[in-house]
Amino acid sequence: MFQVQITTGGDAPIFRQIVDQVRVAVVTGKLSIGDPIPSVRALAAELVVNHNTIAKAYAQLVRDGVIESQQGRGYFVARKRQIYTQAECNRRLAAALDPVLSEAVTLGFSTDQILAFVEKRLRRYANASTTKDP
Repeated sequence: MFQVQITTGGDAPIFRQIVDQVRVAVVTGKLSIGDPIPSVRALAAELVVNHNTIAKAYAQLVRDGVIESQQGRGYFVARKRQIYTQAECNRRLAAALDPVLSEAVTLGFSTDQILAFVEKRLRRYANASTTKDP
């Protein structure tokens, strides 16, 4: 069963940690389409955080089409669908990549090393998603 783990006092806000972990779980196949995720109250109690933090994370995941709310039933992993224009997808990807790439360059990685690392990680995600597709 999928569980969220948070690090308090870290660089990433708790709501961002939750969003990122749910996204990774979906992409890697740990969570499949239709799988339930904990309710806002249950996850807030489990993590001992304010329920508004969980609600904020879930709202972001709903906006991004990762999960969906089913009235009276809870939250579930949503079927993948295109909700952003290609231009918005490109903007969001660039915004996510810029800090990563600047960190890699600052750490002294070459372009070839960065590309090899990214390709290796992408294969891991691709392999996980192809093994879970119906």
